[in-house]
Amino acid sequence: MTTPDKLSPDHQTELKALEDMPDDAIDTTDIPEATEWAGARRGALYRPVKRQVTIRLDADIIAWFQAGGAQGYQSRINAALREYIARHGE
Repeated sequence: MTTPDKLSPDHQTELKALEDMPDDAIDTTDIPEATEWAGARRGALYRPVKRQVTIRLDADIIAWFQAGGAQGYQSRINAALREYIARHGE
């Protein structure tokens, strides 16, 4: 595998020019746009660090999350909290 420090000076110059180029100047016409995400997996490349905590929630809230879906209730609570943060700012 070639690492950046082992590239020729010409290649390093070319990479630097590409790095400095604004996004709207990059020609992506030869790259098909991804429109089908059915097979995509969230977190396949990035896994946030999990931390175990104790939290007291109303019993009906826990029951509601435990009753729905194939995903675990703790994951659904986490997703709900993440959505709340996205809507209300971090």
